[in-house]
Amino acid sequence: MRMLKIIFGILGVSTVAVAQQSHQNFATVSQDNGLVLNFSEGAYQFEMGGFFQPSFVRQQIGDSPGENFFNAKRSFFRIGGSAREEKVSFMVQTNFSENRPLLDAWVAYHPTKEIAVYMGQRQTFANNMEMRYREDRLQFTERGIVSTELSNSGREFGLFVEGKFGDSFGYSPMVAITSGDGRNSFGVDSRDTDLGGLKYAARLDLFPLGHFTEGNELYSSDLLHEAKPKILIGGAWSYNTGASNRTGEGHGDFLMYNENGDVSLPDYRQLYLDVLAKYKGFSFLLELANASATTLSDKFTGVAAGSALVPGEISTFLALGNSYNTQLGYVTKSGYSLDLRYGRANPEFALVSATELSDLENYTIGFSKYFKGHQLKIQTAYSILQSPNAPTRQVFELMMQVAF
Repeated sequence: MRMLKIIFGILGVSTVAVAQQSHQNFATVSQDNGLVLNFSEGAYQFEMGGFFQPSFVRQQIGDSPGENFFNAKRSFFRIGGSAREEKVSFMVQTNFSENRPLLDAWVAYHPTKEIAVYMGQRQTFANNMEMRYREDRLQFTERGIVSTELSNSGREFGLFVEGKFGDSFGYSPMVAITSGDGRNSFGVDSRDTDLGGLKYAARLDLFPLGHFTEGNELYSSDLLHEAKPKILIGGAWSYNTGASNRTGEGHGDFLMYNENGDVSLPDYRQLYLDVLAKYKGFSFLLELANASATTLSDKFTGVAAGSALVPGEISTFLALGNSYNTQLGYVTKSGYSLDLRYGRANPEFALVSATELSDLENYTIGFSKYFKGHQLKIQTAYSILQSPNAPTRQVFELMMQVAF
């Protein structure tokens, strides 16, 4: 009987009719999960939601005439669910504004309230703090330099284990083993297989003043107005054995070989340090990042042994160097928010032309109006991006977000 109720819910049978038949079944609307159908007094749940972001962008590069763009920046649809007694949950999420829409597809087992084990494709915790936030929860209309220069979508396929412990002093340890080739890692068909080895990652978040209000650590702005100061200090490390994509979130973008002409790829490492603080509407986020490569000896850029990798050339294949991002904001209780951001990216080999990590500096000011949290909001942002190797780029964006 329980299984029939779940199937009826998935097929879209009227939740009102079901609720009228039994007080055990009911429907709710959640800011985080959208429409939630509960069966057998919440023992089984099915969730359905998403959001879309119509956007207007005006961009000017150097002295050239400005260009205007209208687009559906993101169009997400999500389904998920959980079985309380079986301690299992799942989620599938897509973005129909992309030509490869699948973002998340995972199943999780929750042996205790503090521990969760995920298997599948999902947003990894091995990147900086902002890359852990869902796309509908960003403080600005777009992510900062650390996110855009050292990550892509932030999704990976593999095994993830997360924990959340403590009260007055909280801590969250996390470990993961993934394909090292990002999302949809097996390519377009059976002939397009993974390259290189696995990626190993770990993260530890500390909450010296206790955990944030439930859910308030999942985005930068302090929408819940923490009554007491809250701080998160986190660090993440990852080691990708055999990377063939600039940030390790793909495969086959480049190949390298050993002296025998066999594929031999470099290893790629990333290290992050994050600080997030919130208090009575004020928020502060600091992100520091370093990306480096190793196992570079006896590498050749062509099958012929004469095309040896020269010093510094690896930076034209992998995003290498240091980056940091800092942002400060205040949101009123009525939902008006003013936010400032500064970011800097420094390539490891600044004298090498066409490095994958851009020599870039970014200033952004943003203004947002939250009508109902992240469910309904309007955001504007004006950014200046400066680089010694390219004309200054100015970007203004007006974006509305509607979640369901």
